[in-house]
Amino acid sequence: MGTLSVDYFWEHIYIMHVISRKTLRMFWEKYPDSEQALRSWYHEVQNTNWPNSSSIRQQFGSASIINDERVVFNICGNKYRLVARINYASSTLYIRYLGTHKQYDKIDVETI
Repeated sequence: MGTLSVDYFWEHIYIMHVISRKTLRMFWEKYPDSEQALRSWYHEVQNTNWPNSSSIRQQFGSASIINDERVVFNICGNKYRLVARINYASSTLYIRYLGTHKQYDKIDVETI
């Protein structure tokens, strides 16, 4: 039996660091109907490791890919929007914005 390389080990760990869970909690405290959807989204995202933006579309078909590192996720059937910046090399997702669809219409998704 051969040994596994460290590179193989890290390539097959499914962990996406979400910065920050506190943002999600604060949002669902204000909008309680979003709690279950945000908890589910968080659990699903933290147990993945996307190599690129196209792999996100395979998992979240309704996600909007803005550019190589910016993605918009629909929460609660598009009632809420979550904008994330993703660093694929470090497997880190930064929540840049979370709000209602009406609030989302007032932001510039590429600069927020």
